[in-house]
Amino acid sequence: MTVTVDIQDASNGAKLPSTDDIQSWVEAALQGHEWNDGEVELTVRIVAEDEGLELNRDYRERDYATNVLSFPFSAPIPMPVTLLGDLVVCAPVVAREAQEQGKTLDAHWAHMIVHGTLHLLGYDHIEDTEAEHMERLETTILTGLGYSDPYAEVGNQTEQAPANER
Repeated sequence: MTVTVDIQDASNGAKLPSTDDIQSWVEAALQGHEWNDGEVELTVRIVAEDEGLELNRDYRERDYATNVLSFPFSAPIPMPVTLLGDLVVCAPVVAREAQEQGKTLDAHWAHMIVHGTLHLLGYDHIEDTEAEHMERLETTILTGLGYSDPYAEVGNQTEQAPANER
């Protein structure tokens, strides 16, 4: 499998993971899916809070910046490359959540990239059973990368949002 990740930095100087880390997190999330022998492309756009707020308001009708938004792409005709879509990650929200949840910034970035990539693959967490399945998959991927279970109680982590808000 050849994976191309186009990384766009519009974060206004936030502390970001390396492009190699982002690439490896995306590749880990893609393992075991049907296009393992083909070419896959996606974009990861890292934004500041103002753009994150605007996109969340425009596409989800939520008046706050969220950690990650996923915009899957469906090709109208078969293509030689699988274009998965776009991830938009709000760097200040990821940093704030990592601190609030007592996680390392690196671990939370890994979680958000894996989480968003799974959304591009069609996973969701609207219903509790879907959320449980997606969370188990995220935990498996992240522990395989050497990170802790992102859903375990850590530090002063706050209660999770309802499934449809995660």
